[in-house]
Amino acid sequence: MLGPSWGERCDSEEIVWGDMTEKRLELVRGLGAWASAAIVVGTMIGTGIFLKPAEMAREGRSVSVVFAAWIVGAILSIFGAFSFAELGSMIPEAGGEYAYLRRGFGPVYGFVFGWMHSIVGRPSSLASIAAGMMRFLSFLLPVVAVPLFTVHIAIPGLTGWIKPYDFVFTWAQPLAVVWLLIMTGVNYLGVRLGGAVQIFLTTIKITSVAVVIGVAFSSPASSQVSGAQPFWPAAGMGGGAILRAFLAALAAALWAYDGWEDLNLVGSEVENPQKNFPRALVGGVGFVAVVYLLFSAACLKVLPFETVAASQHIASDVIEHIKGATAASWITLAMVISALGSMNSSVLSGARVGYAMARDGIFFKIVEGIHPRFRTPGRSLIFQGVLASLMALTGTFEELTNLFIFAAWIFYGAAVVALFRMRKTEPDLPRPYRCWGYPWVPGLFVAGALALTLNIWLERPGRSSIGLLLILAGLPFYRRWNRSLSAAHNSPGN
Repeated sequence: MLGPSWGERCDSEEIVWGDMTEKRLELVRGLGAWASAAIVVGTMIGTGIFLKPAEMAREGRSVSVVFAAWIVGAILSIFGAFSFAELGSMIPEAGGEYAYLRRGFGPVYGFVFGWMHSIVGRPSSLASIAAGMMRFLSFLLPVVAVPLFTVHIAIPGLTGWIKPYDFVFTWAQPLAVVWLLIMTGVNYLGVRLGGAVQIFLTTIKITSVAVVIGVAFSSPASSQVSGAQPFWPAAGMGGGAILRAFLAALAAALWAYDGWEDLNLVGSEVENPQKNFPRALVGGVGFVAVVYLLFSAACLKVLPFETVAASQHIASDVIEHIKGATAASWITLAMVISALGSMNSSVLSGARVGYAMARDGIFFKIVEGIHPRFRTPGRSLIFQGVLASLMALTGTFEELTNLFIFAAWIFYGAAVVALFRMRKTEPDLPRPYRCWGYPWVPGLFVAGALALTLNIWLERPGRSSIGLLLILAGLPFYRRWNRSLSAAHNSPGN
């Protein structure tokens, strides 16, 4: 979008302050049905489908557990999408969970989510997507993974909770920053441009995944695979071990599914949200679930289970096994494009939370404001890009991604609890779309979110505790900003 002179609708709101009149620029509803669905599908199908099947195989240790994790993850995500579709059509505002928690429980609850999302969650997620893209690129250009220096990091007294690790700095980190800044720039120039880029990249990535599935299913079964796949858990595994394996595989699957909620973050920019929210969310999640199941089945048709578990580039290995190294290079390039599409949609949606909070006076003022020409939250995009770049450079984003998964599902569940509360406290609020299967569908989603976060807490108590501390660190800032708002409201003339 190149500005008002090109015929875009320019919504603005006049605000009167004493003798002054100010025009407050508003975000434009420039995301149609296809762009909205592309954001859902584009964010979900990114690095996860190419990285997580191997981790799921390692954690699940059998085909049945892996597929059960994919199916349960899809059901949870679809239940969440049904719930978020009602929230999004009922409160079509920028900020997603920030707006829902603020409306359902009060300002401080919305702030805590927004703080987590803007300071840790979205920047670490973007950094991890960029890192995944660099891993794919290293398959094509090995120099990307050449170590430049290594630093051993260990925290005295906490090695039992936080394992020591070696931080390896390669060319991948600065290259990841370059791509983060490019995608930030694309979305800075306009939501229609970002949406158009997303449709293009999503089309390429879906085509690429379809090629892998088609080639795998059209090829004869490998002699290494026939009859050799461990379908059921090993006989020696007890019920508790199987449950832990399933939950670990489910956590990996939910990272691959993550992104279904991102459309709600740009709620104020979706055209006809009453219809486009449920269609894009439910349709997008259902489509991705089918794609993931077919992709996993295709991989296990071609490669032994142990090979899948050990793979770093599962799609490349499948194509190389069938068509050779040249074809594998082409599919790896498609994986890079897939990650690029996921990064673009995450950049597009993520900055809206910081913008919404700053607009309400409870975030850094530097993040507030809409670009007068491009009608995008430019300052918030820059703020998000800088934080994501710092995390990509430091190489700590993988740990932060684990923190993000833990924290994000706390707030996914809390947002759906807010749906229950608003059904009681605001029964007359217009609900163009009502959650299918209420109260069972949202109730099961909340129960699943609780079980997932508790399991992550038990498995990773140190990292989970750090995550909670980072979330709670925002409360002193909230108290300060809230006092400033109260003082301004109570000042003479207001």
